[in-house]
Amino acid sequence: MSTLAKELGANIRAKRKQLGISQDGLALDCGVDRSYMGRIERGEVNITVEKLYQIAAKLDCRPALLLPDI
Repeated sequence: MSTLAKELGANIRAKRKQLGISQDGLALDCGVDRSYMGRIERGEVNITVEKLYQIAAKLDCRPALLLPDI
């Protein structure tokens, strides 16, 4: 998968861990399977903008905070 997806996933994982949220908990809150959330965090899938906003809301941050620098 692309470097962008991997960096986005790493940023999501870092923010989730910073907040002390489990991967299972975040997945449940976002309405996705835990294994899919794992794939997001590993950068194995490209997520929609809608899903990015949903994840950011659950992580209590702006979506731009999760996007990697270009």
